[in-house]
Amino acid sequence: MILNSGNPAWPHTLKPAPEYPALDQDVDCDFLIVGGGMSGAMMAYQLAARHQNIVLIDKRNIGGGSTAANTGLLQSSNDKSLTSMIHTFGEEIGVAFYKKCEQSIRQIREICAKLSPELEFVPRSSLYFASSEDDVEMLREEYQTLRKYGFQVQYWDKQEIGKRMPFTKPAALYKDGDAEVNPYRLVHALVQAAAEQGAGIYEQTEAVHFEFAEHGVTCYANGKKIRANKVIFSMGYETQELKKDKNAVINVSYAVLTKPVGDLSDWHERCLIWETARPYLYMRTTPDNRIVAGGLDESPPAPEKREARLLHQTKLLIEEIRKLFPAYARLEADYAWASIFGTTHDGMPMVGPHPDYPNCYFIEAYGGNGTVYCMIAADLLGDELTGRPRPELNMFSLKRSSKPSPSDSLTIR
Repeated sequence: MILNSGNPAWPHTLKPAPEYPALDQDVDCDFLIVGGGMSGAMMAYQLAARHQNIVLIDKRNIGGGSTAANTGLLQSSNDKSLTSMIHTFGEEIGVAFYKKCEQSIRQIREICAKLSPELEFVPRSSLYFASSEDDVEMLREEYQTLRKYGFQVQYWDKQEIGKRMPFTKPAALYKDGDAEVNPYRLVHALVQAAAEQGAGIYEQTEAVHFEFAEHGVTCYANGKKIRANKVIFSMGYETQELKKDKNAVINVSYAVLTKPVGDLSDWHERCLIWETARPYLYMRTTPDNRIVAGGLDESPPAPEKREARLLHQTKLLIEEIRKLFPAYARLEADYAWASIFGTTHDGMPMVGPHPDYPNCYFIEAYGGNGTVYCMIAADLLGDELTGRPRPELNMFSLKRSSKPSPSDSLTIR
C-alpha cells in the first residue's frame, strides 16, 4: 500500500532522525509490536514503562508511514458528534468515549512534558463552525449535549465569531482542552524512550509470515524468527491488507503546510479550526508561524491521476485558507501531500483481540482523531496485557456489529 505521495512536511523537522538496525538474528520477547508509527510508538512506550520485554519492527523507518502525513491535531471532539455517538451506542458508551478522548489528550501532554520540549505540544482551543445555516440546529443540539455531560464549551453566534475572527459563519462551538503537536518528533521520542528502557527496535524489517500457536506466535522477518508470547499489530491502514474489516473505510486525504505567515494576530488564540461539512476542512498553526490545512477526503484516485489530483487539491486548500483569512492573500504552500486515511462506519476506532488471530491484538486508530485514539489504545492495552483488566476495551471491539445500536452488548463494565 502506498500510504503517502507528494512531500510530507514533518520529516523535514527532524534531521537527522534516529536510526535503528535491521533485524539480523533470531530473538525472543514477551510482546512483538508490528509497526513503528504513532500507535506502535505509543504502545512500545507504555509497555517499556511497565518493564516488559518487547520488540518493535517496521518495514520502513520509524515514522516513515502515515505518521509523516499526520497533521498533529489533538481533539476531544470527534468526526462523529457526542449527540450522534449517544444515538448510535447509547449514553454510557457515547459519553465514556468522549471522556476517554479528553483524558488521552491530558496523557499525551504529560508524556510530552517528560520527553522533550521540542515535541511542539501546544494546548489549544478548537473552533467548530457551521458550514451552512442548515447545520446551526445540529450545533445547538451538540452544545446542549456537551454541556449536559460536563464538557467545557461555548456557543458562538455569527456576531461572536465576527468579533474574534476575520470571517463570519452562521454559528460555532468553541471548546477548550485540545492541542497540537509535531507527530513525527513525538513518534521518534516515544520510540527512543522505549529503546532506552531496553526495547529492541528494528527498522527495514518486514514481517512476511506468522505462525499462531496456543502459547505464542512466531514471526518470520528478514529471514529470522521472532518468537513472542503476544503480538500487537499497529500497522495502521495497512492492517486491511492482513485482514479486512467491514467497519473500515479507506479514503485519501490532502494537506498542506504553508510558508511562514508574518502576522497571525487576527487568528483568535491560534485555535484549531474545523467545520460541520463532510468531508471537512481543518486548519492549525505551527510554532514557526506556518499554517497546516487539510481535508478534501475522497476515494483514492487512479495511480496515474495522483499527481494531478494533489496539485488540484493543494490549490483548493490554499484558496480555503485565503477565504477565511483575506490578509493571507499571497499565501503559498511550502509542502503538500496526499495520504491514505481510514475511518469507520460507526465512528469508533477498533482496538483489541480478534478470534481468528490467537495471542494477537490490533490497534486500528481510524478516524480524524487518530493520535488520540492511539493513546487510548496504548493505555488500555498496556494495562490489559500486563495483568490489569480494562473492560473499557469492549467499547472498541473488532467484532462489534457493523450496524450498532444502544441495545447492543458493548459495555465498559
